[in-house]
Amino acid sequence: MFKRTKSPTAEEQAAPEAKPGGKGRPTPTRKEAEAAAKARAKGPRDRKEASRRQREFRAEESRKIRQGMKSGDERYFLPRDKGRVRRFIRDYVDRRFSIVEMVIPLMIIGLMLGYTGSSALAQASSMILLATVLFVVTDMILLRFRLRRELATRFPGEPLKGTTYYALTRSMQMKFMRLPKSRVKIGQPLPEDYDT
Repeated sequence: MFKRTKSPTAEEQAAPEAKPGGKGRPTPTRKEAEAAAKARAKGPRDRKEASRRQREFRAEESRKIRQGMKSGDERYFLPRDKGRVRRFIRDYVDRRFSIVEMVIPLMIIGLMLGYTGSSALAQASSMILLATVLFVVTDMILLRFRLRRELATRFPGEPLKGTTYYALTRSMQMKFMRLPKSRVKIGQPLPEDYDT
């Protein structure tokens, strides 16, 4: 009933002065830091919260992977993109000019000519489309044979299963859409050693 109230000590009365260049707030005590860590580690309260956290985590992970693939960090590559053979294939495909780079403009021109109503232009349109397909097929066949020869020379004894498919799928993409990003320019000589 007649409890003695503690009078504030001189230390408690003295307001803490912010030192110049400091963070502007006191360092949390160990107890406060542990409580904050527990709150962060505590599971979500309901299913909605859990799915929101899962979405955020997935978005952050995919952003990291995309950034790593763009920067050329092999830790973030898909298993199909890893290794020195795949690195060489990417460089080999990226250094050559491919007819695929011209496919979309040629297709647009062919379609526009086909819808003009003129029979001569419609015939020219079908010829352009047919020639485009033939050029692409020829380009793919040449790529396959030249690449296999290069792989046999540079990587004797390495398994070549799946390399043709990998090269063809990469060459069928527009250069700016390729992932991992291209490291070489068209016509640039390739390094002799792909061990590093």
